[in-house]
Amino acid sequence: MSHEPAENFMETTTKKSHENGQPGSLRSGDLLGRVLVACEYSGAVRAAFAALGWDAWSCDLLPSEKPGQHYVGDVRDILGDGWDLLIAHPPCTHLAVSGARWWASKPPSLQADALDFVRLLLNAPVPHIALENPVSVISSRVRKPDQVIQPWQFGHGEVKATCLWLKNLPKLTPTNIVSGREARVHRMPPGPDRWKERSRTLQGIALAFADQWTRATRPNV
Repeated sequence: MSHEPAENFMETTTKKSHENGQPGSLRSGDLLGRVLVACEYSGAVRAAFAALGWDAWSCDLLPSEKPGQHYVGDVRDILGDGWDLLIAHPPCTHLAVSGARWWASKPPSLQADALDFVRLLLNAPVPHIALENPVSVISSRVRKPDQVIQPWQFGHGEVKATCLWLKNLPKLTPTNIVSGREARVHRMPPGPDRWKERSRTLQGIALAFADQWTRATRPNV
């Protein structure tokens, strides 16, 4: 299965017409299915699925960095719109153990709300779900992850433990184990866009999501 540039993907789905892009309930038989990438502004995972022939949408409060089908707004607005696959990247600000030293200074409601959002995504009415987050309190407050992956297993010579909570999806198989164990993300200097760079899905992992979970959910392709 080859990976074509997302910009070459011809959109063939019929959808409702809304100003900021609104996925509709109609689908084309020419597409593999409908995938929603929740809380993604980069467009990396959406583009990987679109290149393989999915009706792929991303959703975030921010506009997408890449051209493509993107809903600007709250994912709860569209969560029940008949998706076949959900890839969710909920904000980790109040969940990641790397920020545990700040928890005592924050209202407990912030973490409680963040966990409720995680539960909402994991219980969404979608047959196949993957939720991604760094090492976090999700493990102790919701359930342990099904898998923990590292960038160096997918062609990026660095370390950043990424946990996956899966529903009706297989664990990922490493695609390109490389040398290099740089803690690039951890060593990023402070700045207004540091959080964006820390949360960005690396290309090798995005391609693994799309390729392996397409094969798992569409075995006859």
